[in-house]
Amino acid sequence: MTLKVNARSPWLQRLDAYEKLMRLDKPIGTLLLLWPTLWALMLAAEGRPAGLLVWIFSLGTLLMRSAGCVMNDIADRNFDGHVERTQERPLVTGAVSLQEALLLALLLVIVAGLLLLPLSTPLLWGLAVVAVFLAASYPLTKRFFAIPQAYLGIAFGFGIPMAFAAVSNEVPAMAWWLLLANIFWAVAYDTEYAMVDRDDDLKIGIRTSAITFGRFDVAAVMLCYAATLLLLAYVGAYYQRGIWFYLGLLLAAGMALYHYRLIRTRSRAGCFAAFRHNNWFGAAIFAGLLADYHGPLAG
Repeated sequence: MTLKVNARSPWLQRLDAYEKLMRLDKPIGTLLLLWPTLWALMLAAEGRPAGLLVWIFSLGTLLMRSAGCVMNDIADRNFDGHVERTQERPLVTGAVSLQEALLLALLLVIVAGLLLLPLSTPLLWGLAVVAVFLAASYPLTKRFFAIPQAYLGIAFGFGIPMAFAAVSNEVPAMAWWLLLANIFWAVAYDTEYAMVDRDDDLKIGIRTSAITFGRFDVAAVMLCYAATLLLLAYVGAYYQRGIWFYLGLLLAAGMALYHYRLIRTRSRAGCFAAFRHNNWFGAAIFAGLLADYHGPLAG
């Protein structure tokens, strides 16, 4: 006799809801945080970051991105139900309560903080506090800031100064130029993302760069990609990087042109595909750095 199970275990349903709340089922966001952090670790450590550092920052990126997603859903819980793409988020459907979400966000931040204990320095802890503030406050900027994607770029890129602080206990000027490059990149890819939700965001009064740029949205995205690559080239020149790094930038530029093909008609599918493809943009730059430090003709 075969028993058929018609419903999933309540515990599995709850774990599934937590997974969706933390976006563990959508790793693209974690990767968009991780690549700039790895760029910074490579540059700060001259191509040889300690394995422990890579592990701490990689896991910390996952935890803080998850915490940021929970905080975002807490802040947007009264808006997400009016947006097609976010109608099934756990706080909207009631699969997770507000109290549970608050406790989960706190737990994720605490665990991420514990990861920093082996690296304890006043500078790094100070930057970590700023990083938590940025993650928690970003959702509120969509209420009043015309281009909240720029604020997101700071929040998503704050692993950059933290990486330099962890390696050398200082944050040189080039770290802030690298952060600026990440801000332009975040405006580019998150504008593509916002173009998907533009109609819904207009109805509910959320501010996004896609709305602010209006009919110049595609041009603005491409200009932001160009600014990103120019700033990265400047940082690379300062660190005397070679041909492989610039080939990585060239490959990323080709990807940006591909994104233009995807977003020029402003279709939801094309804009979302371009957003997701930014993982490969970040990976191309990291691969260029890796090859430049350790590949053929490495200095």
